[in-house]
Amino acid sequence: MSGKHIPPSHALDLIRGKNFLMLMDSALEGHFSNDDGEELVRLASRCLQYEARERPNAKSLVVSLISLQKEAEVPSYVLMGIPQGTTSPKQPLSLTPFGDACLRFDLTAIHEILEKMGYKDDEGIANEVRYFIFDVLFAQIVKHVVLHSSACHKLISGYGFEKIMDIRNAILSFQMWTSQMQDTLNSKKHGDSAFRAKDFTSAINHYTQFIDGGTMVSPTVYARRCLSYLMNDKPQEALGDAVQAQAVSPEWPTAFYLQAACLFSLGMESDAQQNLKDGTNLEAKKSKN
Repeated sequence: MSGKHIPPSHALDLIRGKNFLMLMDSALEGHFSNDDGEELVRLASRCLQYEARERPNAKSLVVSLISLQKEAEVPSYVLMGIPQGTTSPKQPLSLTPFGDACLRFDLTAIHEILEKMGYKDDEGIANEVRYFIFDVLFAQIVKHVVLHSSACHKLISGYGFEKIMDIRNAILSFQMWTSQMQDTLNSKKHGDSAFRAKDFTSAINHYTQFIDGGTMVSPTVYARRCLSYLMNDKPQEALGDAVQAQAVSPEWPTAFYLQAACLFSLGMESDAQQNLKDGTNLEAKKSKN
């Protein structure tokens, strides 16, 4: 809010007990009500909570912020008096097929492109799967050693009964975790099948189960649920997912393009055009690297 870059671990200490006027960006020049200022500080405090369950989800956060935006049709830079070089004519954007589909709000084309893209942009998922396989193998080895009579005798002699019980409890906990992981992966699999079959209501349900599982994070799942919401005429929920996809993968052009489609649907054309521009810039940056 203040425009200062503060580590999240220290931000709560700075917010606690402070007058919200001291925390607001001076560029706003007091153009907000006391109620709005206090609500922003409250939202910021919730977003900075250490426990994930205590932080708001993207959907509720976007809904709360939209209620604070009094002039939805006026871009933020106009409200803050930031010049945008209006003297020079606007250059047409060189959009990718996906960006163009979002500009035209062609949901069928967006679906086809997302389906072809698959999960290739989900960085880190492959590593999570590799770690998962390694942990499964490790657990099986430990279990084999504990159950083997001679090895068990040596373990008891060397580490004591309490250590053996700790290992046993760890194995039981791991078995529960692997079961939850499998349920999460099954939810994603069913969501993908429904998405491919254009059963978008079922896709929303299955992808929600995957997301709520909390064991894996996928920007592509958020993108697919975003489109599913748009197909069900729920642009507000779709925007929340597009924003969350960007939060997971900050330099993913797809997230910006989807936000543009959602904003077009909500009648916020200026902000939609800005997101198209941001997505195009990220595409250009990607192609140079």
